[in-house]
Amino acid sequence: MESTSISTRRLKAILGGSVGNLVEWYDWYTYSAFALYFSSAFFPSADPTAQLLNTAGIFAIGFLMRPLGGWLFGTIADKIGRKKSMTFSVLLMSLGSLLIAATPTYHTIGLAAPAILLVARLLQGISVGGEYGVSATYLSEMATADRRGFYSSFQYVTLIGGQLMALGVQLILQKLLLTEEQIHDWGWRIPFVIGALLSVVALYLRQHLHETHAFEKTVTKKEKGSIRELLRHPKAVFTVIGLTMGGTLAFYTYTTYMQKFLVNTVHLTKGQSTLISFLSLLIFALLQPLFGLLSDRIGRRPLLLGFGIAGTLATVPLLTALSHATGQWEAFILLLIALLIVSGYTSINAVVKAELFPAEVRALGVGLPYALTVAIFGGTAEYIALDLKKAGHEPYFYWYITGAIFISLLVYVFMKDTRDTSKLKEDA
Repeated sequence: MESTSISTRRLKAILGGSVGNLVEWYDWYTYSAFALYFSSAFFPSADPTAQLLNTAGIFAIGFLMRPLGGWLFGTIADKIGRKKSMTFSVLLMSLGSLLIAATPTYHTIGLAAPAILLVARLLQGISVGGEYGVSATYLSEMATADRRGFYSSFQYVTLIGGQLMALGVQLILQKLLLTEEQIHDWGWRIPFVIGALLSVVALYLRQHLHETHAFEKTVTKKEKGSIRELLRHPKAVFTVIGLTMGGTLAFYTYTTYMQKFLVNTVHLTKGQSTLISFLSLLIFALLQPLFGLLSDRIGRRPLLLGFGIAGTLATVPLLTALSHATGQWEAFILLLIALLIVSGYTSINAVVKAELFPAEVRALGVGLPYALTVAIFGGTAEYIALDLKKAGHEPYFYWYITGAIFISLLVYVFMKDTRDTSKLKEDA
């Protein structure tokens, strides 16, 4: 009976943590999914690429706040609890979505419109910067030792699921409810309102989560959650940075930026781009638990090596072929191949990072160096890609991704398999 109760508690905790994560990432990705529609409302210009460049710039600036969120919410999680930290982060995300939904256009209030948009995105950046490290820590600590890869993979299932929800709302608006003109005029506000409402659901779920046993064991430790304690683990910190670099750049290229790439470079319609992105991300999400299970059997390092080698060799050929695709289904197959390669990183990167740190500094250790790396590489991916396209050197971006993946590959080659050396074993 006791084991059944513990198992049920674990499943509820993982479900609650995952659903909250889903809502947070829906709010975050809605900005990118609908930038094609609302960019002209905040940045009037005759050049669509210039408009997207401005919205991508704010997207990148939002990423710059993620290290602050990684530090703030990581510290809260290590000092006063994973549960409270995740509750605070979803509240902040909700506030950002409400601001975007309610902000008047540039034609109504002038420069105040993009300024408010920037503030909202900064708040969301802080929120999502804390969300990754804390939810990765929570899911890893709640999982059983022989299924950590599987359970922690649901972080990326829900992370991708958030983007799927944003694209799903977009498809419904495009195909069933509104005209193209209506979405451009006011319909883009609807998904931000939905995000704010969903945050209330996530808040309820997170208030009823159980705290992890690993955190409860650290209650008497004085240095927990501090930068000083984090700096006692320099090798783990630099490992997080190195293994994240190529993975985050590839992930944001094939997910967040890809919708715009399909419209601007492949010259598909916005509707075709949304449909391809939705279908490919749905399959991508379903792949995550399978790769997570595989890592529980053969280890984390083989999957990372597979991503590093395939990503280094195939990125330029894949993106070049994609840029010359003659139809939407050809583009879909090429994108799916790319996402299959990236799954070697996305499915297990959360648990790998959690396995590097002891419980008293785990959320901060996972969140802060990860957020710094994502801010530099993932957050600027879209902006760099658009800037190089505008300058007439789009293929340079393909080589940039390849170089980052190769650097991460070197880290994978020399690191130990964290399944076998996991610090999570010390929590038992």
